[in-house]
Amino acid sequence: MTIENTTTGWGLIGASTIASEYMIDAIRAQAGHDVVAVMSSSLERGKAYAQKNDIEQAYDSVEDLLNDPKVQAVYISTTNELHHDQVLAAAAAGKHVLCEKPLALDIESAKRMVKACEDAGVVMATNHHLRNAATHRKIKELVDGGAIGKPLFARVFHAVYLPPHLQGWRLDKPQAGGGVILDITVHDVDVLRFIFGAEPVEAISMSQSASMAQEGLEDGAMSVLRFDNGVLAQLHDAFTVKHAGHGIEIHGESGSIIGRNVMSQQPVGEIYLRDENGEQLVDLEPEGLYVRGVASFCAALKGDGQPSCTAQDGIRSLATALAVVESCKTGAAVAVPGVGEE
Repeated sequence: MTIENTTTGWGLIGASTIASEYMIDAIRAQAGHDVVAVMSSSLERGKAYAQKNDIEQAYDSVEDLLNDPKVQAVYISTTNELHHDQVLAAAAAGKHVLCEKPLALDIESAKRMVKACEDAGVVMATNHHLRNAATHRKIKELVDGGAIGKPLFARVFHAVYLPPHLQGWRLDKPQAGGGVILDITVHDVDVLRFIFGAEPVEAISMSQSASMAQEGLEDGAMSVLRFDNGVLAQLHDAFTVKHAGHGIEIHGESGSIIGRNVMSQQPVGEIYLRDENGEQLVDLEPEGLYVRGVASFCAALKGDGQPSCTAQDGIRSLATALAVVESCKTGAAVAVPGVGEE
C-alpha cells in the first residue's frame, strides 16, 4: 500500500517526550505530512499534550485513534512491552508504522509485528535515529572507501546521565523492558551494523546496578561483540555517568576514525581521521537526525526506496541486545541468533 501525493495524517501512539521534542517537528518538516491525533492512556493528559503541540484530536485508546480516518500513519513511542500489540492493531487497521526501538521484548514478537505489516501491505520501520546522523554516515563512507584499510576494532562510549524527566520506567519496570541495554546498547548495535554492513555473531557482557536502577534492572553495562567480518567492538553504556562525554572509534589496519560527541540526538559532533599523515578534521554537513529518518520513511510510503532503518534492522539490533542481556545473566559468551528475512 503506497501513499500518493496527498496530505498524510499521523497519529502518535504515546504522548511521549521524544515525540514532543523531536518527532512532531520532524514529521511536520515533510511536505504534505502533519500530526493530527495523539493517544494517551490518560485522556486529560492527552488533551493537554494535544493543545500544547497543536494537535487536532486526542484519544485514550489505540482503537479510537486507529479508527480516525484522518490517520494514515502512526508513530509508536509507548513503553517497550506495548509495542507488539499496538503494531499488530495498526497493521490490521491498514496504517503505516514507525516504531521506537526496541521493537519488542523478544525476537518472536518482533517477527510477528513485521509479518503483520508485510501481510497488510503497510510500511514498517524502526526509529533508530543515530544512523541518520551526518557523523555516522561520514564514518561509514570513510570505512567503505578504504580510508583506514581493513576494519579491526571499534569502541563505542555511550555512558551518559539519564535526566530526571526520562527516569521512571527505564529504571524500575523490568516488565516494560527497562534498563540501559534495551535503551542504549541497542542503539550502539544499530550504529555498528550500519557502519560495517556486518552482523554481530557473539556477545560477552557484564552489567552494573550502581545507583539508579531498581527491581533487578541494570544502569550500566560493558560488552564486547564479535562481528561476522571479524571486527571486535567494545561498548560502554550507562545511565549514571555525568561527565564522560560520548563517541565512537573505528580502528583499521592503516588508520583510525575518531568520532567525538556523536552519540547524540542533536546534529552535533566532530569526526577525525588519523593515518600516516597525522590527524585531520573531516568536513561534515549537519542535518537533523529525526528529520532525515522521517523523510526516508515518507519516501517509502510513496514507493521510493526503503526507510533508513527497516523493521528487519530493528529485529537484528534487538537480537543482539537480548544476547547482551543473556550474557550479563550467565557470565558466558552468547551467540547472537540469526533472524532471517521472514
